[in-house]
Amino acid sequence: MAAKGQVDLLLKLDHAKTQLYHIKAVIISGMGFFTDAYDLFCISLVTKLLGRIYYQVEGSPKPGILPPNVAAAVNGVALCGTLAGQLFFGWLGDKLGRKRVFGITLLLMMISSIGSGLSFGSSPKTVMATLCFFRFWLGFGIGGDYPLSATIMAEYSNKKTRGAFIAAVFAMQGFGILAGGVVAMAVSATFGAVYKAPAYSVDPVGSTVPQADYVWRIILMLGALPAALTYYWRMKMPETPRYTALVAKNAEKASRDMSKVMGIEVQAQKEVGEEKVINKSNSFGLLSEEFLRRHGLHLLGTASTWFLLDIAYYSQNLFQKDIFSAVGWLPKASTMNAMEELFKIARAQFLIALCGTVPGYWFTVFLIDHIGRFTIQLIGFFFMTVFMFVLAIPYHHWTLKENNIGFVVIYGLTFFFANFGPNSTTFIVPAEIFPARFRSTCHGISAAAGKAGAIIGAFGFLYAAQNQDKSKVDPGYPAGIGMKNSLMVLGMMNVLGFLLTFLVPEPKGRSLEEISGENEEVDQAHPTGVETV
Repeated sequence: MAAKGQVDLLLKLDHAKTQLYHIKAVIISGMGFFTDAYDLFCISLVTKLLGRIYYQVEGSPKPGILPPNVAAAVNGVALCGTLAGQLFFGWLGDKLGRKRVFGITLLLMMISSIGSGLSFGSSPKTVMATLCFFRFWLGFGIGGDYPLSATIMAEYSNKKTRGAFIAAVFAMQGFGILAGGVVAMAVSATFGAVYKAPAYSVDPVGSTVPQADYVWRIILMLGALPAALTYYWRMKMPETPRYTALVAKNAEKASRDMSKVMGIEVQAQKEVGEEKVINKSNSFGLLSEEFLRRHGLHLLGTASTWFLLDIAYYSQNLFQKDIFSAVGWLPKASTMNAMEELFKIARAQFLIALCGTVPGYWFTVFLIDHIGRFTIQLIGFFFMTVFMFVLAIPYHHWTLKENNIGFVVIYGLTFFFANFGPNSTTFIVPAEIFPARFRSTCHGISAAAGKAGAIIGAFGFLYAAQNQDKSKVDPGYPAGIGMKNSLMVLGMMNVLGFLLTFLVPEPKGRSLEEISGENEEVDQAHPTGVETV
């Protein structure tokens, strides 16, 4: 039999009304994701500027660009750190508790954002080396935010609106991407107005004013601000009642915490043998034979779909500027000075986020508890595939100037259906379908698989999208398979993601304990479906 205190606690959590604390938890956890998105994607805005400042070749008809190995490192190193952070903090969140680890990730992000902007030294080699060093640790902190934020929100939520709350936390990424565009536009416009400069074709040296070196540093360092603003509130959050009751085995403390922050009264009695209420059949270890029998296919499903999604999603996101340049939506670099180029890249990213990315996130928030995670993920992968092939198959058509707007609209729709689709659901589901004692770890494993896909996207797309004609590739790059074929490959990734979605169960409307099979038998005294522990 389950301890009565635990069963009452879980019932109260599952049926709790939406209240101020839920909204507060969304904001506190969500600001971490706001910071994550700002920090991860603002680097794509400033890489062209870094090339102009540090890698200008005298006499070249084109502005300097980052060499292939440097560009790959600058774009990808934070993703490597994120992968490591997801695995480490996911594991630590199950060992030490969600709350104890939650503040560490934010502190690491604050320090590393500032360090990224300082990037000590003046030579290209030292600046890029220290930039990569701090961005790795920035990614490490960001990585911890994924499993901890998702798990905390899942464990505080009721079963009726749990999907919307977790999705709302993740949706803050959209605002982070928007903020990156706004900050980059504001800073570049300000410096452009104060320090006038001619286009590169008029004066190659004068087109990049010395003060441009401050611009990218300011943009990167401002990523510390939202993290700093929510650090105090993150440290004040109590441990989740589910972790305290089911993993730490202290239903009394869980009841007190619920009463304090959510105003829910639960009988805080300690029952005989409550410390040993978990059945032996439910005490299996992570990745044990029993775990693999019960949850192996689920973990394969969450990890593989996230992996495939991120190959496509990060390829699109990190290299928007290259795609827009390839189809002629951005003017040729030689016709602009450094600040103009940064402004136009930021404006393009802002518009795509505003019209495609952000609406997609919030469609998920409003609909996920009505139509379910499974349906949204299938819809997303399906339409991402369709629109990717619509862009790829008649690719030459889209490169003609009169068709640029059509390209951008369809490209924006792929972002809409990524976010009203697998980019949101792959984050939500791993926080719902695994037992409490493995929840953070399994989410971290799934998220790390996603980042492995992102790394493949970040490194692979950079090379693959190069022109097949060697005379037209960027300096230092080998010939690639071309933009058209690269988009075709991304489309195939989405097809595979669609098929592997069938490995993932639907958690809509069910308690976390019921979904995970964490309790062996349904307590006959509680026919609502809360199972014994």
